[in-house]
Amino acid sequence: MEGERRPAPYEGLFADGHLVLWTLCSVLLPVFITFWCSLQRSRRQLHRRDIFRKSKHGWRDTDLFSQPTYCCVCAQHILQGAFCDCCGLCVDEGCLKKADKRFQCKEIMLKNDGRDLDAMPHHWIRGNVPLCSYCVVCKQQCGSQPKLCDYRCIWCQKTVHDECMKNSLKNGKCDFGEFKNLIIPPSYLTSINQMRKDKKTDYAVLASKLGRQWAPLIILANSRSGTNMGEGLLGEFRILLNPVQVFDVTKTPPIKALQLCTLLPYYSARVLVCGGDGTVGWVLDAIDEMKIKGQEKYIPQVAVLPLGTGNDLSNTLGWGTGYAGEIPVAQVLRNVMEADGVKLDRWKVQVTNKGYYHLRKPKEFTMNNYFSVGPDALMALNFHAHREKAPSLFSSRILNKAVYLFYGTKDCLVQECKDLNKKVELELDGEQVELPNLEGIIVLNIGYWGGGCRLWEGMGDETYPLARHDDGLLEVVGVYGSFHCAQIQVKLANPFRIGQAHTVRLILKCSMMPMQVDGEPWAQGPCTVTITHKTHALMLYFSGEQTDDDISSASDQEDMRETE
Repeated sequence: MEGERRPAPYEGLFADGHLVLWTLCSVLLPVFITFWCSLQRSRRQLHRRDIFRKSKHGWRDTDLFSQPTYCCVCAQHILQGAFCDCCGLCVDEGCLKKADKRFQCKEIMLKNDGRDLDAMPHHWIRGNVPLCSYCVVCKQQCGSQPKLCDYRCIWCQKTVHDECMKNSLKNGKCDFGEFKNLIIPPSYLTSINQMRKDKKTDYAVLASKLGRQWAPLIILANSRSGTNMGEGLLGEFRILLNPVQVFDVTKTPPIKALQLCTLLPYYSARVLVCGGDGTVGWVLDAIDEMKIKGQEKYIPQVAVLPLGTGNDLSNTLGWGTGYAGEIPVAQVLRNVMEADGVKLDRWKVQVTNKGYYHLRKPKEFTMNNYFSVGPDALMALNFHAHREKAPSLFSSRILNKAVYLFYGTKDCLVQECKDLNKKVELELDGEQVELPNLEGIIVLNIGYWGGGCRLWEGMGDETYPLARHDDGLLEVVGVYGSFHCAQIQVKLANPFRIGQAHTVRLILKCSMMPMQVDGEPWAQGPCTVTITHKTHALMLYFSGEQTDDDISSASDQEDMRETE
């Protein structure tokens, strides 16, 4: 035992040093690699942003395409790259600079001022044609091969095979395709620019060359509506139309975007609002400002693509309760072309606080849908307060309705709005109305309320005339509480119908009560609320989207006429 050699102290330290070194390498190496990769990723992002900022294309970077996509420069399959949301060009990340130099994006105006309106050439882009598209020459399917092949015109959206592309077609005239009556041609804007320099404003002469059916469409989309669906819709509309016709109202206010109507012939423009009822009201307010400026001849007709939560106005006008991409954008444009013009009453809601009749200016609102005081306004107020605190949590339409349900259930137990009939006085066309024991009063301008419920007509054998949005009359109903509202929405009860009137006056005598106008709620003290007719708005009604309620209500009205 004494002959055994003991390890020297430095040998143990050397072994421990190796262990420490390998431990540090195993910990620090992944950290270093992660840091280096994140640094390289940020450099690539900065490089892409620099290219995007200087480019004439509307690049959007993505690593997820809806179909197998190939680079228009190197013809390789794209794993990570970008696409232009104006012309539809798709490129790999490493080919961005080459694509910028080689391919031209959509021109909103032509460079040659003297070019005729009917001399627009095709603008072909190779590859990535839409699925189920067909060649205009041989009528066979295009884009069926797994490679970069075939051509698409970014204006008329026509597709053609590589082998069918002839000089006559390649250099032929573009007729702007199916949506030519909605597109503002680049040559038209060039001619308008020249006419303005010459101080001429007779735009009808130019429009006559485009045909009597030409009704250019302006897109006003709210990119924050509908779980941010508006951002994707903006790109799809830019591809199908002239990009100058497409606006994001969060970046360009409606009053500024609608000035494009002043470059078009009288009474020819149409507007498609992509958003909720609040966005529609914002656009209609901007149109009222155009009337004040003396631009009544340029007032457009307004269609709606519903992206909000309630969407009662769009439902009333036949555009449905909500859009979630179930139909392609091209079909939306077809629906706009088939829609008919109707009028919509707009009302002035004046709120005068008690005791300040001469000292404080009354608050004024414009109402398109409805005004209410009571439980539904309380639910909207609670929802609005929590959405302002955490807006990212309220991006889903289903989640929003679930939150409304929660607050409605809570009010069933608390009953914060009980004994409303003792707190208010109601006058219809100057005559005071005796009220039963109600918790809420709703003043309606349109047929739908509460996300798709026909409140005035109700259900059962008790027949009432259909509520109209263009007759200058308001429908006034009462509800007995939140539980009664829920029963009405599932067609288990009817509201208490108070009457119809041209003018409604409501006096809140005491306490604070929740009120709302078109989904914008607030808490209101003692006051006088006066609702009077303000103006009409020109809207577009689409008769192709009829709900079961619409069909049953229409049949009820026909039965009433037959009995008369």
